[in-house]
Amino acid sequence: MTATADTIPAADMKQTATALIARKRLIAFAAPAVILAYFVYLFFAFDILGLVDRARMDNARILVADSYSYKTHITHDNRNGGLNFAIEGEAKGTYPEGMRPEFVEPIGEDAVRVTLKKGEMAEIDGPTLRYSLPDYGTVTVTVEGRDIILDTPDGQVPDWISASSARVDITGEGGRAVVTRARTEVFHYSFGWELFWFTLDSPFYGKSFGELAGLALSGDRVMPDKSNLAAIVSDVWNNQMWRHKDVLWAIFETILMAFLGTMGAAMIALPLAFLAAQNFTRFMSVRFAVRRFFDFVRGVDGLIWTIILSRAFGPGPLTGALAILITDTGSFGKMFSEALENVDDKQIEGVSCTGAKPMQRYRFGVIPQVTPVFLSQILYYLESNTRSATVIGAITGGGIGLLLTQAIITQKDWEEVTYYIMLVILMVIAMDWFSGWLRGKLIGRGQAH
Repeated sequence: MTATADTIPAADMKQTATALIARKRLIAFAAPAVILAYFVYLFFAFDILGLVDRARMDNARILVADSYSYKTHITHDNRNGGLNFAIEGEAKGTYPEGMRPEFVEPIGEDAVRVTLKKGEMAEIDGPTLRYSLPDYGTVTVTVEGRDIILDTPDGQVPDWISASSARVDITGEGGRAVVTRARTEVFHYSFGWELFWFTLDSPFYGKSFGELAGLALSGDRVMPDKSNLAAIVSDVWNNQMWRHKDVLWAIFETILMAFLGTMGAAMIALPLAFLAAQNFTRFMSVRFAVRRFFDFVRGVDGLIWTIILSRAFGPGPLTGALAILITDTGSFGKMFSEALENVDDKQIEGVSCTGAKPMQRYRFGVIPQVTPVFLSQILYYLESNTRSATVIGAITGGGIGLLLTQAIITQKDWEEVTYYIMLVILMVIAMDWFSGWLRGKLIGRGQAH
């Protein structure tokens, strides 16, 4: 006899309900407790407190400032004498003889006064630096032989001054200064990316947009061998500081890596997907082998394939494209085979009734059904691989990823890092728009979304 709600005593039903509620309540409290315990473990395992202690906020502030501004180096050679003015301290950004920044004022032989922001000022007088702050006074640093002598108004060394026997680093709110035995440097920060269009040796340097437009329309040539418009374009294109020509080529290489890798993977995966689909291949051993091949190539991350291939074929964009191709072959193969297994057999039967051969049945009965899915996935991966190609290019030595890595390693031109990151973001946005537009044209707006 089966027990029903009428035959079960009310006391037993109440006890069962109470136990069920207690179990659910325990689970409701236990799950957050386990998650909380896991986060506590991570807090100590990753040494978050130690990370906070090791954080260099002064360096972080300098890097942030470098991302939207540029430094002009005013440098004095403490061994041989002589002053030098250079954008970012680079030879290709050095001011020509007789030319100096407007914020630098000569005050004597081998001596200049540098006007900084926030009311700060620095004077270089031979091997002596005087750095003045409005609310603090003047810090004097003098190089005497192998000794560096630091003198502050109160005799104490504040936290914004890092001093040792070999180096003194002053980080003010309006500028910076570094003194070593070899040289004295004052860094003047200015907003923007200086020399982005024209270098100091260009005849168009320092001219406004209106002046450049007037020169472009003028018949009087600045350079005898070319028109003013051609000269302007040439100076921008061959800018040695920002390397616009190299950057544009690097962007092209990155997109090319993504395109070759994605399309190559799709072409390889499509015929193999028929061998992995159950309704197209009756031999289980063949399906098993092809599916395991897909698992193998997509189971190894693209970065690992990049490292392996770079050792085998050497660095270059083609190596990056091969890494994307190998990884995406497995992903496409799995998705394509699953799409093929879900095709409508009635359409295939309809084509067969016309006397179509096997290849014709595939062409007119199968491909039209799976084409929207295939194209959607291919275009999505093309967009995604544009981002991946940036990281892969940093390893294989190609594309915008290589330039980005070089700029990060130097930690000297952080505005270039910002520039390259912005270009990568714009490139991804452009590829997202293009893939969405192409998906809508090929598949239709309703299916695209």
